[in-house]
Amino acid sequence: MGRLRDGARRLAFAFPALLARLGVVDRERGDEAFDLALPVMVTGALRTFLRTADFLMVGQAIGASAVAALELGFQYYFIPFGLSLALTSGTISVVSRFVGADETGRANTTLAVSLWLSLAFSIPMTVLAWVYADPLVAVLAPNATVTEMGATYLRIVMLSVAFRFWSMTAARALAGAGDTRTPMYVRLLTLPTNIGLNAVLIFGLGPIAPMGVAGAAWGTVAANVLAAGVFLALLSTTRFPVRLPLPVLRARSTAGDDSATGRLWDGGIAREVVRVGLPLAGTRLSRTLGRFPFLFVLGAFGTGTLAAYAIGRRVMLLAMMPAWGYSTAASTLVGQRVGEGDEDGAAEAGWATLRVALATQLCIALVLVVLARPISLAFGSETVADTVRFVRVFGLGVGAFAVSRTMRGGLRGAGDTTWPFYGTLAGTYLLKLPVAFLALPATTSVGVLGVTFTPGFGLGVVAVYAAILLDMYFRAAVNAVRFKSGTWRVVARQSDVGADAPG
Repeated sequence: MGRLRDGARRLAFAFPALLARLGVVDRERGDEAFDLALPVMVTGALRTFLRTADFLMVGQAIGASAVAALELGFQYYFIPFGLSLALTSGTISVVSRFVGADETGRANTTLAVSLWLSLAFSIPMTVLAWVYADPLVAVLAPNATVTEMGATYLRIVMLSVAFRFWSMTAARALAGAGDTRTPMYVRLLTLPTNIGLNAVLIFGLGPIAPMGVAGAAWGTVAANVLAAGVFLALLSTTRFPVRLPLPVLRARSTAGDDSATGRLWDGGIAREVVRVGLPLAGTRLSRTLGRFPFLFVLGAFGTGTLAAYAIGRRVMLLAMMPAWGYSTAASTLVGQRVGEGDEDGAAEAGWATLRVALATQLCIALVLVVLARPISLAFGSETVADTVRFVRVFGLGVGAFAVSRTMRGGLRGAGDTTWPFYGTLAGTYLLKLPVAFLALPATTSVGVLGVTFTPGFGLGVVAVYAAILLDMYFRAAVNAVRFKSGTWRVVARQSDVGADAPG
């Protein structure tokens, strides 16, 4: 088994070695970035396969209406999911800087603080979604059938939000300490379990009756609870670079004090986590809320177009998913070097990570674009040609996505998260949505806050394609320019974290 693992590792690391031989990146920096990113990429790929499998299975079992319902229900689920990513961006930023400054106790405290914050955010959202699932989905659904299925999915899947929040917190804290493998191992256990459960519950097996969309939701709930339990068990021990500072662990600490083990709460650390995470929460919310009018435009072209977009986006997420890994790697490498006081090293690590990220994602995107038609056919889509076009449009934006996410990760490591928010806000509301609405027929009326207007020019779905690409490239430009400016160095110095912290 060990020989097989070593062989697989050598095969994987042949990629950064090839990039080094081609002069794309320094070998040591390329290996370092790839080593941190690879486990996150594996985890992300599994997660994307799960979401893609959900769409494939409900599409085969029920049809386009179920795919559309899953897409709409998932958009609301993505609000707390996006907030968890934003909050845990604060976690990885602060933990990585404390680790770089060799302050393990404060890194542990950051994990505990992030757990409390995650519970404070997730529980109210679960209650709201349970009560208002039907009217929320009905706002976007093209018919009553889609509304009913989408609300069912949303109501059930939101029961797992608190558990998902904690899993993200634990995974990001470990990543900030340089351990991206443990989260991968947890996901290697829980995500295949999720896919298996979903298959059984969607289609039915033996005495279990087919549950359709509800089955996809319950399978996700069970897997999220399992992952949260595993992370809690692991981080309640002393075997990992960060851990929950529980009283029993404090008593066992060889130092016997809070400075070694950490505390369950620290107001200053909470403020820094929120300071870093709040702009990213705005980024996530603006993106998620911006999807609703975008989906309204797609819905105007019918359920088939909406389903084609949903499938095309899920397929191309497989090419985009490495960006999550490289974004995490950039945060860890930049954050730890900032914590050490090595700002030039942090900048070099950020750019090296970007070069490896671009090479990785463009290779995957090329394969998916070439295979767009057979992949689309596998979903049983009633509009295969539309799905293929969406896959290829997203493929054109993969390079921009790589730049946007990786540079955002580097900025996040330094604690500078405001400009990614500004870029997302402008990209979504000044570019993507105005251009997308040009797709509507000129006679289509839209009402906002009691004001009715007709934004359409009858450009059709081609305006939707343009909106997607303009948004992606604009956000990439904003994040890259901000990182290149070096202003993040000033932001990092002004925080109370790391070697150059004031006082």
